[in-house]
Amino acid sequence: MMEQFILFATPIFKTISILILIVAYLVWLERKVAAKMQSRIGPYLVGKPHGWLQPLADALKLMLKDDSKPKNSDSLLFNFGPIWIMVVSLASFALLPFYFNNQMINTDLSLMLFIAISSLVIVGIFVAGWSSNNKWALYGGMRSAAQIISYEIPAGISLVTVIMLASSLSMQEIITYQSGGLFNWIIFDNPFMPIVFIIFFISTLAETNRTPFDLPESESELVAGFVTEYSGTRYALFFLSEYANMFVVCAVSATAFFGGWQSPFPNFLNSPAWSVFWMLSKTLALVFVMIWVRWTVPRLRVDQLMHMCWKAVSYTHLR
Repeated sequence: MMEQFILFATPIFKTISILILIVAYLVWLERKVAAKMQSRIGPYLVGKPHGWLQPLADALKLMLKDDSKPKNSDSLLFNFGPIWIMVVSLASFALLPFYFNNQMINTDLSLMLFIAISSLVIVGIFVAGWSSNNKWALYGGMRSAAQIISYEIPAGISLVTVIMLASSLSMQEIITYQSGGLFNWIIFDNPFMPIVFIIFFISTLAETNRTPFDLPESESELVAGFVTEYSGTRYALFFLSEYANMFVVCAVSATAFFGGWQSPFPNFLNSPAWSVFWMLSKTLALVFVMIWVRWTVPRLRVDQLMHMCWKAVSYTHLR
């Protein structure tokens, strides 16, 4: 029995370790890109010449920090919040098709399952804010609930257009539909699809709490929002989950609109190894755009955020 468990668990632990490493280095990438945009150096001391070991040093620092808990907080829910968010974020990775039939969970409803799993993040965020016994954390949790629930609607409707074109809810079949080169990708299917992609991408920015939609943790208003009372390892889980969600939504964007693991060249460089390269390249390119937006566009007010969703984006879809 133990040997069977080890055989089952080993690939899962290996996958999780690789994913956490990828997410950690997304933090390094953001710091380096931000520094370049602002004419700074960025991390460079730990792991010269480019600070390659800085994410490991940051992780060690957070794990060694005092892991405090506010007085009169709900101890069970306070610990549950960050663990829930990280588990949900990593669970979404199991649905991503990096090449051919490689998903850990291979199902004909993978896109619908992804939408269902990713929406569960809001439970952890709200629980973390409510259990902290802090009004700023509670406000941040409420803002996040309103924001994520609101922007799931235009994001979901945008994906419905992709589903209708590919006639499938399977990510692998959606990618197969886009085979044949660059101009067979869904974003070039008709003149409206670039608009659909922009709406979806803006919605994912809001769902992942990225600037200009980082209102649940806007420092000038709510200290750090729903993570105000968190420190040490628990704070690190929140921090990593943001970048995990960021990577996942960019991978789904690449899958739905940019051909996924398909090569942009017809019947050329489409082997399994190249498939992983194309998928990662497209995903990281979209991650770069998210980072670019963060350090370029100022934060919106909460009323402007809701106005754009309910009166601008949703109205465009309803028309």
